Amino acid sequence: MKKVIIYSIPIVMAIGILSCKNSTPNNFSNSLNIDQKVDSLLSIMTLEEKIGQMNQYNGFWDVTGPTPKDGDAAKKYEHLRKGYVGSMLNVTGVKDVRAVQKIAVEETRLGIPLIIGFDVIHGYKTISPIPLAEAASWDLDAIKKSSEIAALESSAAGINWTFAPMVDISRDARWGRVMEGAGEDTYLGSKIAVARVQGFQGSNLADKATIVACAKHFAGYGFSESGRDYNTVDVGTSTLNNIIFPPFKATVDAGVKTFMNSFNELNGVPATGNAFLQREVLKDKWNFDGFVVSDWGSIKEMIAHGYAKDLNAAAELAANAGSDMDMESYAYVEELSKLVKENKVSANFIDDAVKRILKVKYELGLFDDPYKYCNEEREKEVTGSKAINDAVLDVAKKSIVLLKNENNLLPLKKNGQKIALIGALAADKTSPLGSWRIAAEDSTAVSVLEGMKNYTNNTLTYAKGADVAVGKTEFAFELKINTTDKSEFSKAINTAKNADVVVMVLGEHGYQSGEARSRTSLDLPGVQQELLEAVYAVNKNIVLVLNNGRPLAITWADEHIPAIVEAWHLGTQTGNAVAQVLYGDYNPSGKLPMTFPRNVGQVPIYYNYKNTGRPSTDNPDIVFWSHYIDESNKPLYPFGHGLSYTKFKYRNLKVVKLPNNEVEVSVEVTNIGSVTGKEVVQLYIRDLFASVTRPVKELKGFKMVELEPNTTKNITLKLTSKELGFFNNKGEFVIEPGDFKVFVGGSSYTSLEADFTL
Repeated sequence: MKKVIIYSIPIVMAIGILSCKNSTPNNFSNSLNIDQKVDSLLSIMTLEEKIGQMNQYNGFWDVTGPTPKDGDAAKKYEHLRKGYVGSMLNVTGVKDVRAVQKIAVEETRLGIPLIIGFDVIHGYKTISPIPLAEAASWDLDAIKKSSEIAALESSAAGINWTFAPMVDISRDARWGRVMEGAGEDTYLGSKIAVARVQGFQGSNLADKATIVACAKHFAGYGFSESGRDYNTVDVGTSTLNNIIFPPFKATVDAGVKTFMNSFNELNGVPATGNAFLQREVLKDKWNFDGFVVSDWGSIKEMIAHGYAKDLNAAAELAANAGSDMDMESYAYVEELSKLVKENKVSANFIDDAVKRILKVKYELGLFDDPYKYCNEEREKEVTGSKAINDAVLDVAKKSIVLLKNENNLLPLKKNGQKIALIGALAADKTSPLGSWRIAAEDSTAVSVLEGMKNYTNNTLTYAKGADVAVGKTEFAFELKINTTDKSEFSKAINTAKNADVVVMVLGEHGYQSGEARSRTSLDLPGVQQELLEAVYAVNKNIVLVLNNGRPLAITWADEHIPAIVEAWHLGTQTGNAVAQVLYGDYNPSGKLPMTFPRNVGQVPIYYNYKNTGRPSTDNPDIVFWSHYIDESNKPLYPFGHGLSYTKFKYRNLKVVKLPNNEVEVSVEVTNIGSVTGKEVVQLYIRDLFASVTRPVKELKGFKMVELEPNTTKNITLKLTSKELGFFNNKGEFVIEPGDFKVFVGGSSYTSLEADFTL
């Protein structure tokens, strides 16, 4: 077979045809910039080769075994050899990646390298906390570092593209994918989105330790009706522009190279075929210069939506709308050539999509060295290294939120306490890895039991109490929850009777959240609530450690249990992180990125709601206002809530107006406790009267401060036009004169407030 070797020449058609055996595609000369190189390559590509770059296949055979001879796998293999595949996903490990890359580079006519994608959501083999947990750290440097080490480890395994970060804002804890995002707030979510993009992509994509990031899901996925995955989305213009869009725009400004569209429809049009989203907003208005990949099969799914008649129509709609790469629908590779020849899809749209894809490959340096990610020695050296584990432990500690701590039950004493550790999750080495950790091996997490045993000389006695899930708990869509087996209750109760303090690790199994894992109940699953109450009956000194991928409704626990620790699914170093916090060697500093409801009937619940015409009243005799008759409007724990082993006092809030619609806000924060601690100082505003109604409170700034006991720092935060304005219903960003309130404190339930006028 012969292959075109692409040389640096002014007239690209004057190229040579040389043997491809054991060769790699030569890059155009450095005298040409990337856009020129892309244009030169594009000019010698056939229509089928161009469409091939828009086609992504899942790994479809054992690449180190025999080549497939028949069926779908054989067809895909032939497409790969013809250059009709631009990307593959779920091919991992240097050996396998090199094998597929070798086919693309050395057996196709043009030798265009593949981009290799994978869901590196919160780590590759070594797992960081789930993204929602990391968001609870409010530590942008730590979050960026977490993405950096995920990029380092995955790139060493041959991967150069991740389908992360998910930047969907969501207010509904029933939605399983809240674990994959940054929570309910647009401002915090935008900052975290940028940190993750910068962590994955670094300052130079050609660096072999970086990978391409992907902002997803564009757009509105987090607002799926009833919290049910893949469901319809119906939101107004104000919500779209002010809540949903900003984190995506922030990633564009940060240089993200790929976007993924979403499964849901918006205004009756599936996102994959939505030209308003992909062409008008993303590519034209925001000047996004990367490419858009469909979500898995989402082009084909437009048929089920009732939007496309068949696969041919789906391909037409998606390509015309601006979806550049087809993930596993087979629509483009099967239908696009016919559509172009029939003038149903513009050849210019094809060229634009292919240019975007090729440009990213050039920026990755794949044309210089298609095997740059294929070093087995580096793979062995990097994977699971001490430096990576140390970084994972650091962000895990910072992600823990202390929800409640009556009578200073925490931190535990390191000596002289008899401690009972109860709960199947306490000994579990797989569940703490959480959802979306598909490259990690089961049983590789440090369990809470292991972490506490290794940490203290206390008498530590473990009892399971009850399983959370029964049967197999590997990656399965039907995780069976234990709703009947209480046979281990008695042992747990007896263990608790003889303890000074009981630590109970309860919550969701790691596979109870994530994609396709929506819930109608936010209670402790199965028999765990009964176990908690049974243990409480014999020993009230309980520390409840929660493992979960979403906010839970734990009203009974809040009323009865003296100490509650939100430990999420913290990844590989879970047990060590929890132990350090429980024993006080790390003073918890996390703050909730999502509101915790009192019960599921309050959902969706979020701090930045809008007043109605009949807002809350303190008069119990008034009935006709927006409320429930059987529950308070207030959440169990508000957005931004999180305690410390010390206490902080806020005072002397000052607001100074500056030129150019800027406002300086300062406040004194004092550590009035006995130990050093970190506090996330949070700044909120309210625009009292506007042309489009504004929320009662909006986060517009935060800063983490570390204070020794009895010390005070003056914290200054600035509000600019960017924080003081909003989008009107025409999609225009406006800053309107008028009256504002500013609030500062340690949660969205702030106590200090002041006024200013623009």
